[in-house]
Amino acid sequence: MTHHADSPPPPAGAVSPVSERGELSAGAPGMGRLIGLDLARGLAVFGMYAVHVGPAPSQGGVIGFLMELAQGRSSALFAVLAGFAVALITGRRTPKTGLAGRRAVAKVVIRAVILLALGTALTMTGTPVVPILAFYGLFFLLVLPLHRLSAKPLAMIAAGWALLGPQLLYLLKPVVGGRTFPTIGHADGIISLLFTGGYPALTWVPFVIAGMAIARLDLAATAVRTRLALTGVALALTGYGGSWLALRLVPGAAEAVREASEGSGMSPMSSAPPGSEGAFGDTPAGLLVASPHSEATLSIVGNTGVAILVITACLAAMDAFPRLRRLVGPIIAVGSMSLTAYVYHIVAIWLLDTEKATVPPLFVLLGFIASVTVLATLWSRFFPRGPLEWLLGKATGLVRHMR
Repeated sequence: MTHHADSPPPPAGAVSPVSERGELSAGAPGMGRLIGLDLARGLAVFGMYAVHVGPAPSQGGVIGFLMELAQGRSSALFAVLAGFAVALITGRRTPKTGLAGRRAVAKVVIRAVILLALGTALTMTGTPVVPILAFYGLFFLLVLPLHRLSAKPLAMIAAGWALLGPQLLYLLKPVVGGRTFPTIGHADGIISLLFTGGYPALTWVPFVIAGMAIARLDLAATAVRTRLALTGVALALTGYGGSWLALRLVPGAAEAVREASEGSGMSPMSSAPPGSEGAFGDTPAGLLVASPHSEATLSIVGNTGVAILVITACLAAMDAFPRLRRLVGPIIAVGSMSLTAYVYHIVAIWLLDTEKATVPPLFVLLGFIASVTVLATLWSRFFPRGPLEWLLGKATGLVRHMR
């Protein structure tokens, strides 16, 4: 996943839900296609599974800790990787121009429309899960005007958005939340996608822009990766540590958050389930909470730091330990067809009605992970991309008729 992204790809693997095989390729010996991205995507898929069908974090112990770790952070990782994919499509290190640039933009638009439609269809199943795909589609459209910017301005925009977005959301939510708007499935249309849904664009787009900024860097350089990893550590410490300090230093903040958490049945540092509009959103003190779905600045900062650490670790591991690729091959296979894997688990939740399942959640989660891993591994042996990725590629292939 690092390295030059413009050479012909080796024959292995399929692609992500938002990037094409050629756009994920790299040609340097030993650096293959940007395979670390697929590993990160695979981990994000498993994290989403853990959130949606796994045990409750409140059970404690190692399992509870791992479940809490996945809350919100796996979806944030997905969003950062989405930004990386936008940059890959439009030209990773050097943005495409001319006809190639127009075709790349058209590809992103087509993908956005398909994801909006697919996300809406999944929402209409009525599962307890809030599908992220429709939000993804809107994210793509919102960041597309930025696709020609370099890493530094992208990083600055992401930081500025992360600072202002949560405050704007806090001010606007009471205004838009009580009104009636045209619906998309069980969501309030564009208002849900922007403000009131499980992944409101006003606070989630910074993840995507951050991913675009990362993609602009020379990720083949060890020094760049090292600085990026240190940046991830700094962001994580600032987000989570800053929240910990703020809740103790700002007069009355801890008490206000405690009262809000008691009303929602959640702890101040746990994550609100997507669609719950945040456990602490009704109090200004909630803007100091770094829980994954608090939609606060410190949450965005901390989760971005974690996503950066996961991505850099996956990149470094795939380059430093070539033999590890075979060991984690099944996870890479899942990540290479992450759109298919994501839709698979939503449909399975719908068909199996997991809310009424009598099987312990841990076994349900293991069953989901094992089944998608086996299916993805077998599929990748015979086909270069996942089934939904193939269909997405066919749809975006229409841009070749642009002149």
